[in-house]
Amino acid sequence: MPTDALERDITGFAQFLALERGLSPATVEAYCHDVRAMADVLRRSGVSHWRQVDQNQLYDVLDDLQSRGFETSSIARHLVAIKVFYRYLTSEHLAEKNITEVMDSPRLWKTLPDLLSESEVKALLAAYPARTDDPLVLRNRTIMELLYASGLRVSEAAKLPMRAIDFEQSLIRVTGKGSKTRLVPIGRPALQLLRRYLSEARPVLAGEKPPVAAVFLSCHGRALDRERVWQVVKQAAVLAGIGKNIYPHMLRHSFASHLLSHGADLRAIQEMLGHADISTTEIYTHVDRNRLLSVHRKFHPRG
Repeated sequence: MPTDALERDITGFAQFLALERGLSPATVEAYCHDVRAMADVLRRSGVSHWRQVDQNQLYDVLDDLQSRGFETSSIARHLVAIKVFYRYLTSEHLAEKNITEVMDSPRLWKTLPDLLSESEVKALLAAYPARTDDPLVLRNRTIMELLYASGLRVSEAAKLPMRAIDFEQSLIRVTGKGSKTRLVPIGRPALQLLRRYLSEARPVLAGEKPPVAAVFLSCHGRALDRERVWQVVKQAAVLAGIGKNIYPHMLRHSFASHLLSHGADLRAIQEMLGHADISTTEIYTHVDRNRLLSVHRKFHPRG
């Protein structure tokens, strides 16, 4: 566990909750667990003291939870812990002001998913050029193409095994939530990049290390974790100059929405996404309806 200034203040927070608030050990641990999750995200962005944190970074923390598949109720719990923690920081003069006071509960957030337009997806994919001799750049481009082409969750892409790819049928066998398996088509661009990555880049990354089952490897020849895949997508947004806060799950949402807007059957989309209930997939019909209303208002003479 880190022993930096962030962790020292979390330790002080735990003592405050136990000694001054009289909370049970289990409750103290729950609060501190959620605050440590926030600290981990902040460290990755270079934060070393709570005074450096602004509200946008806290929203990045919540977006990170959403991109990792946390339910709204779980994100709301994390936000409660963050708010309590910031009240402690300001009372102890460890932060200049309580920047969480005006942050809304996730229960009040819009229920429709964030999406990328097709032109934004094109720019995002082009952030890592396909014509490259750099194995890491080729790996990153392949990850991006696969996330959008097949609507994979970030954890599914990170742990995708070599045996899951069927080049003859242009399919991948994905093991998702609840260990349920589904077959998902791969588009031609993603398939071509996968072939190139596996023949040109992956052997370089694997080197002489012991064999690893995962498709995507780090520069040290180990399987990528989902945090690294998350970073690949965030870096693509920076390189592409896209201002909005982009995370891997946004490519999954865009995959589904773009399929629907081009006429795909909702049941087929449900199967490709691995949704157990069609009602989960039906959110994209609302997204598409909003898009149609927007187009109508913009272009119809009586809109």
